[in-house]
Amino acid sequence: MRSLNVPAGFGLVMRLVFGFSRPKQAILGSELAGVIESVGKDVNKFKAGDLVFAFSDAAMGCHAEYRCMPQDGAVAHKPPSLSHGEAAALSFGGTTALDFLRRGKLQSGEKILINGASGGVGTAAVQLARHFGAEVTGVCSTANMPLVRSLGARHVIDYTKEDFTKNGERYDVIVDTVGTAPFSRSKVSLNEGGRLLLVLAGLPEMLHAPWVSMTSSKKVVAGPVSVRAEDLLFLAELAQAGEFKPVIDRCYPFGQIAEAHRYVDTGRKKGNVVITLAHD
Repeated sequence: MRSLNVPAGFGLVMRLVFGFSRPKQAILGSELAGVIESVGKDVNKFKAGDLVFAFSDAAMGCHAEYRCMPQDGAVAHKPPSLSHGEAAALSFGGTTALDFLRRGKLQSGEKILINGASGGVGTAAVQLARHFGAEVTGVCSTANMPLVRSLGARHVIDYTKEDFTKNGERYDVIVDTVGTAPFSRSKVSLNEGGRLLLVLAGLPEMLHAPWVSMTSSKKVVAGPVSVRAEDLLFLAELAQAGEFKPVIDRCYPFGQIAEAHRYVDTGRKKGNVVITLAHD
C-alpha cells in the first residue's frame, strides 16, 4: 500500500481505489491488538477493558494509538495464551491462508506444498494445513528450514538447492504465497484434480485461471480474500488450543516504524513484524 508494490496488471486499479499519488488512508496498518477504551451505547458484545484483536483489512488505520471498530466487524477477544504482539499478528496471515485453503477444498490426507512457507501467510498455511490433516511440504530458504519443520511440515525443500517442479513429486494442492509458482511452472507438480492456490498473482494469471478449470482436470484459485468475523473466532480458538501460533520475527517500537518497514521491504522476514506502542 505504501510503495504500490503490487502484482503485474494491478498498478492503475490500485491507484484508482486506494489513492493515485499517495494512499488515501494516511494511517496504514490492518491488524491490531489491545484494550478496549470505550464502547458505544448500543454495543453489547464488548465492554471497556476487554482484551481484543482485530483486522481492518483494506480500511487500514491500525498504526495508531486508537482505532474505532464496529462490534460486528472482524473483532474478537484475545486468546489468553497469546501476547498482544502475537494476537496482533493472528489476522492477516491466518485469514488469508484460511480463505484460500477453504476455496481450495483441502481434505484430510491430501498432500499440500506451500511455496514461501516461512512468510506471514506461509507460516499460517503450514499450521492450518497440518490442523486439517494434510501432509505438508514447505518451500523456503536454507536458514528457515528448521522453522518451517517446527510448524508441522513433514517435508521441507530448500529452494536455493532444489526446484520442487523438477523433483518428480506430485501434490493435491499447491499454495503459492510469493508469486514464483504460476500454473505454467506448477502444473507438472499437480495431481489430476489438483488445485493451485495463487495467494500472490498478477492479472494475467488471474484471467487465465478460469481457462485452466475449463480445459483440464486441474484448477487455479486466485483473487481477493474474503474476510469473515467468524474466521477470527476460529483462529482464536485454535491459538488457545495450541494448534496455531503466529510467528514473530521482530518487534519495533512505534517510533521506529520506518525501520520496521525497511526490514519488511528486504523480503527476508520470517512470519510477522510487530509494532508496539510505548506504554506496552
